[in-house]
Amino acid sequence: MDRELKYRRLEQAPPEEIAELRKRVKESDWRQTYHIQPLTGLLNDPNGFTYYAGEYHLFYQWFPLGTYHGLKYWYHTASKDLAYWRNAGIAIEPNEPYDSLGAYSGSGIVKDGKLHLMYTGNTRDEDWNRRPYQCMAVMDADGYITKLDKPLIDHVPEGYTEHFRDPKVWKVEDGYRCIIGAQRKDLAGTAVLYKSTDLINWLFAGELKTELKDFGYMWECPDYFELNGQGVFIFCPQGLEAEGDHFRNIYQSGYISGMPLNWETLEFEHGVFQELDRGFDYYAPQTMEDEQGRRILVAWMGQPEIGYPTDTHGWAHCLTLPRTLELRNGKLIQKPVEELRKLRGEQAGVQDTLISETKSYNGIEGTAYEMICEFEAIDAEAVGLEIRAGHTERTVIRYDAALGKITMDRSASGERIDSDYGTVRSCRLDGENVKFHLFVDTSSVELFINDGEEVFTSRIFPQSGSRGIYFFANNGSSGLKVAKWDLAHAVNDREGKD
Repeated sequence: MDRELKYRRLEQAPPEEIAELRKRVKESDWRQTYHIQPLTGLLNDPNGFTYYAGEYHLFYQWFPLGTYHGLKYWYHTASKDLAYWRNAGIAIEPNEPYDSLGAYSGSGIVKDGKLHLMYTGNTRDEDWNRRPYQCMAVMDADGYITKLDKPLIDHVPEGYTEHFRDPKVWKVEDGYRCIIGAQRKDLAGTAVLYKSTDLINWLFAGELKTELKDFGYMWECPDYFELNGQGVFIFCPQGLEAEGDHFRNIYQSGYISGMPLNWETLEFEHGVFQELDRGFDYYAPQTMEDEQGRRILVAWMGQPEIGYPTDTHGWAHCLTLPRTLELRNGKLIQKPVEELRKLRGEQAGVQDTLISETKSYNGIEGTAYEMICEFEAIDAEAVGLEIRAGHTERTVIRYDAALGKITMDRSASGERIDSDYGTVRSCRLDGENVKFHLFVDTSSVELFINDGEEVFTSRIFPQSGSRGIYFFANNGSSGLKVAKWDLAHAVNDREGKD
């Protein structure tokens, strides 16, 4: 792609181009109902997720002029309750020498009554070599944002390449800590740590020491926190090879957990790497701790270098719903935040026994809903459901009791996604009962299994008439209990404070 086109600024686009883009977006049949999505153009990584001045603030990477990865801004959304969100406008523009080719990912922290946003500024030299800087912008309670006049970290430490980005900052007793995704000179992925007493002056502490060797060529979006007295390190390793049902996407998102990070040695004693999500479209998760002490996660519902049907509609991607995290026996359990119940509208339900059959029920259908579906006393070889089903379309969720495996199949989910990474995702699951908690939107599904033990996040692009929901038990019987709620429109499709 032409470099000048890719790095155009918003004000360089003529008004008629913006108007035509907004028209295409408005006419798109796949606009979401209750997920955060861009007004136009491309959304990717969530950034700066914090609670400040009585609201949750969530920013995201945004290129407004197309559905490719062009010049990145930070766009600002805010919510009082994690359910209903308002668009608050552009937060960080790439208009300084240290971020001239993009305000890349970063995080937020409250200090002295203001929200401090630490991010990576993307630049290139005259030979088009990457030059990253770690920068700071500060937002006051009125939403006014100013940038510091120079970077906080103006060079890459010795031994690392220019792939050095995505600072995640947090407070500790003696000041602040920051972790940054990096690549060593030997082209191995890793993360490095910095420390500060004032958020402004940062000292390089060294490399995070883990037991992961040759684990991808770059670690993006690092996030360290402690939960229940244990250390948790979330990151996105690029370059992992698929292993059975694991690592099936182009890039992965996961975590290691164990003893709290030793700040004297930077050693992190941990268990095995575990994927956060089993679905097709999940990347760049970021967490925050709110006023209630909850650890809450949001991620990009998408993947880099994949073509989506909305690309021709003038917009691409959305964010996941917020999820609370619990650590149970070294495993992160993810649950949709309780506040999402505020979106619930009309309810329908059913109790039945399925015996080697597939059934649908009056009032159990739709395109934007929450549904809890429980299969109990399973004596069938397999049980499951089909959602967004029509004459030729369906997304199939299946629990194979004999194999102890959950599968999501989107081979017939609608308009094709341009991906070489398959149409089926699976994982192990053992149990006599299985509970599916689904959040289905116009063009996505988030599936929480057995109260967050596993999660599948995926985009789907069916026709608007594909509204059916079917339940099945194959070669045997199963009890069935269903509760379904239509969900309200919860995200503004325009810009403004109201």
